[in-house]
Amino acid sequence: MGSISCFTFNLPPDIHTCEAQFKGGETVKTRYAIETENLRIYYGENEVIKGINLKIPQNTVFALMGPSGCGKSTLLRAFNRLLELNKDARVEGKVMIFGKNIYADDVNPIDVRREVGMVFQYPNPFPHLTIYDNVAIGLKLNHLVRNKKEMDERVRWALEKSSLWNEVKDRLEDYPSSLSGGQKQRLVIARALALKPKILLMDEPTANIDPMGTKNIESLLFELKKDYTIVLVTHEPAQAARVSDYVGFLYLGKLVEAGST
Repeated sequence: MGSISCFTFNLPPDIHTCEAQFKGGETVKTRYAIETENLRIYYGENEVIKGINLKIPQNTVFALMGPSGCGKSTLLRAFNRLLELNKDARVEGKVMIFGKNIYADDVNPIDVRREVGMVFQYPNPFPHLTIYDNVAIGLKLNHLVRNKKEMDERVRWALEKSSLWNEVKDRLEDYPSSLSGGQKQRLVIARALALKPKILLMDEPTANIDPMGTKNIESLLFELKKDYTIVLVTHEPAQAARVSDYVGFLYLGKLVEAGST
């Protein structure tokens, strides 16, 4: 078994205690958004994440770096239980979201994923849905709004939060193929925000968009961290320095270094 890494960051001022909203598990009030306790992840018999202890404060950006294949995306997916969609994956230890163990037997992973949103490397809006429906789809599937007026308000709110509303407000019935790469990624962010999560996991969100799109996403992160905790996977040290409060370096499944930027 691998050795255990332990990293706890100082809390920013004026951070209050918060509780997870999903049902199940024992609730502990905390000022940390994400905490792991001796987290180990296996694919079959292969241990890919090796005994990580980490505490990420609320309303901060934590950048996760490391070479390809070191376990960054695996660790990210453990934070909202997407990992268990891979039948060969196994998780040991704890992942606490606002003080609640998301792997407790009575916790529904769907509820966890509402509270912990995910944005992937490639902009992936649904091509067969309009811009409006791309944002609304999660709300419809989860029955989170009661009527058309509420839906319109939430769609606009999410597009405003992702700094996209002014660019698409007159073409909400267009399809996302009409958008640039950066706009598509902000549409995906709006789709995640529409469910009103508290945490956003972002797996190299600027890796496949142009410099202007990257600049827009980075500017958006500064605004979003006022209301959300963000975990960002990036290969770019300069990007980590620009946008993150804390950075961790993962190597061969171990968190070998972490600190403030």
